[in-house]
Amino acid sequence: MKKSNELAGRSILLVNTGSTKKKFIVQKLHRLGLKVIVLNKEKNWAEPYATHWILADTNNHSEAIQQIHTFLKDHPEVKLEGVLCFWEDDILLTSRIIDRYHLIGIPLAIAKNVRNKYRFREFCKAQGLPTPQAKLIHSKEELDYIAKHFTFPLVIKPAYGSSSAFVMKVENKEELVNTYNYIKNSISTNTESALSDGFDILAEEYIDGDEVDIDILLQNGKIKFWSIADNYQTNEPYFLETGYANPSNLPPDDKQALLSMAEETLEKFGIQNGCIHFEAKSSKKGPVPIEVNMRMGGDEIYPAVKEVWGVDLIENAAKIALGIYIPKIVHPDKPRRYMAAQSILPDHSGILVNLEIDENLEKNKNVEEFHFFKKIGDPVLAAPQGFDFLGWIAATGDNSIDAEDNLEDALKQIRYEIAKFDYASSIGKTTRKNQTSPSAINKDLIMRRGKIEKIRSMSIKNQRNLHVGIACNAFDETSGSVEQELSSVGYNIEKTLRERGYKLSFFDFNNLTKAFDDLKKSDVDVVFNVCERINGSSLLEPHAASILDTLQIPYTGSSPFTLSLCIDKIRIKKLLSYHGIPTPKWDYVYTMEDDIRTDFKYPLIVKPANSDNSIGITNDSVVTDAKQLKTQLQKIIFDFGRPALIEEYIEGDEYDVSIMGSEEEDLRILPLSRSVFDKLPAGYWHIFPFEAKFENAEIYKKGIEIQRPPKNISKKLSSVISEIALDTYNILDCHDYGRVEIRVDKNNNPFVLELNPNPSINIPDCVPSVARLLGMDYGDFLEEVLRMAIQRYKNNPPYYHLQPNLL
Repeated sequence: MKKSNELAGRSILLVNTGSTKKKFIVQKLHRLGLKVIVLNKEKNWAEPYATHWILADTNNHSEAIQQIHTFLKDHPEVKLEGVLCFWEDDILLTSRIIDRYHLIGIPLAIAKNVRNKYRFREFCKAQGLPTPQAKLIHSKEELDYIAKHFTFPLVIKPAYGSSSAFVMKVENKEELVNTYNYIKNSISTNTESALSDGFDILAEEYIDGDEVDIDILLQNGKIKFWSIADNYQTNEPYFLETGYANPSNLPPDDKQALLSMAEETLEKFGIQNGCIHFEAKSSKKGPVPIEVNMRMGGDEIYPAVKEVWGVDLIENAAKIALGIYIPKIVHPDKPRRYMAAQSILPDHSGILVNLEIDENLEKNKNVEEFHFFKKIGDPVLAAPQGFDFLGWIAATGDNSIDAEDNLEDALKQIRYEIAKFDYASSIGKTTRKNQTSPSAINKDLIMRRGKIEKIRSMSIKNQRNLHVGIACNAFDETSGSVEQELSSVGYNIEKTLRERGYKLSFFDFNNLTKAFDDLKKSDVDVVFNVCERINGSSLLEPHAASILDTLQIPYTGSSPFTLSLCIDKIRIKKLLSYHGIPTPKWDYVYTMEDDIRTDFKYPLIVKPANSDNSIGITNDSVVTDAKQLKTQLQKIIFDFGRPALIEEYIEGDEYDVSIMGSEEEDLRILPLSRSVFDKLPAGYWHIFPFEAKFENAEIYKKGIEIQRPPKNISKKLSSVISEIALDTYNILDCHDYGRVEIRVDKNNNPFVLELNPNPSINIPDCVPSVARLLGMDYGDFLEEVLRMAIQRYKNNPPYYHLQPNLL
């Protein structure tokens, strides 16, 4: 007869999904038929398994409680029957919810004493439970007191820590001071999110003995099930978990003493219900509690208990939370199987550059679980820079020795390499007086450098697996035509790449502080840089690329050096003249008192020397005498506040030469685009003023013919134009894509007007349009730009793109 499912249809609140490492938990709750209401900051991978979502920042307890209240008010048909949490960060919030809605679990007053490791020690001391001497550290005087009155060795750790992050052993006062300073300066929720409850640091006397985990199902104050497992020796001075064996190999009397101690501890704290992960030591003086985790243990705990003892901790935790009675589970004399597990820990910080997993590992019947959390190219932080786990593996056997042998065999089927940075890097090149002395390696630098190394090590065929950021400017619908154009290019890139399967994030540089913070925290692999404004100024456009460089995030397009250079049309003119690139005769002025060359031939054209998008250019910008010239100079210098560039006006067609690539082997000149002005009426100079580009002036729409490709031009002219444009592109050290503007006079003499190193690449713009002539649709073009950027980072050492070859 099939056993009925007592959980089916019951509603339970899950506080925080956690990372994808916890995916098996949410999947299990779903398979049990539970209606899972997820309280989380945002919807995520758990969406297929959630019945409802309550979106709130779980670090903000008031907000979270209010959102639960609002949800229940808006959904009167939903009854909140129980609550579960498997994530250390939100244990205290879970207890608040238990109190607020009178649910089964651990009340907040109790949880506070347990969650804070110092209060835990003080409570144990007051209740006569075995506990080491402990003290919070706030000052140098307290360090002096501890050194004088405590017995070394000591353990220094965060009061609210988890996963053994920042837990360290010290042997003397010097190490005590150094370690405290290291933890104080390094402690962060970026390293361990559970620290959001507080950054207090405590010292306690080290307990010598065998460390164990006691996993307990507790209902109505009675232990319904227990499991004791051995923890392998940690790599001191750090206490990162190295391995685990279930069942414990301790003598029966020692195990019974541990269980009795755990039961007494839970009773005195007043913990009546829950799935508890109890950490303890079996010392020569007897069992000692280390800490109590008011949730199921992580990683290997669930599969180990299920495989070794046949008990499902998730299912029973749900039953306890919902008040479904659990009969006492008889503990058999012998386990069903023996399990040994090992954490895969890095020896040093760096980048994962190689990972080989034998195909037979998956077929190995003795391997119960295997998880590798890092991918090739990911940064890896080993202590003291960080506390990364690469993964873990568990194997079973007919006895403990057999399980450990099978684990050892399985580990041989996993090979990986973590490379210390080799270029412009401090990794492997610094020395420390001791483990916690200040290091020249900055862990944020390592993390950010990992983005570049990931790009350098990836295969181009995996391009669509990238997380792509878009650096852009977003404006509302009331903004001007230029701003609307700047907005739409970013949104079109986002839409197109998302349709092709890329993960996308948008960074609006109109809010620079937020964009910087979001970029710093993000996991984007590469950024499509189409930002053209910072603080409302095009003069700051190059700094978007500089920000990406400082954060070590790979990006498309040209370097800040090239972008800055090309904004300054005066410097461009000087450089092109130096290299013998033909350009209209020119001069410049910063003030009305500056001299102007006397060999100019009218007509002349007057432009702002450092603006883009034809801003400041009108039909009146072309002048035919000194009086008109003076008027236009006054307009540029006084009205726009810019220096003025003066050129001889070249009558003729204008060619846009679009180029893709960065290096000789991938440079491509796309089909030319030609602008013919013959249909403009008399009185209109043959130029692109602002109103032609951004105001859709009807006279210019009808009067300028855009030919893509050009009609009826000779191969010789096409070649000359293309070659001059390519020289200009290379001289100015453009990357990935650019557009050179060239005027051709009545005698077919070409003159370079300017280079746009990051031209607009919206769907109808010139560069994507001529790329379409080669069979590339808009998505193809964008992916090609990404491919070339990736190739550029792959082929060259970091910061190579910041070393221009201009002369």
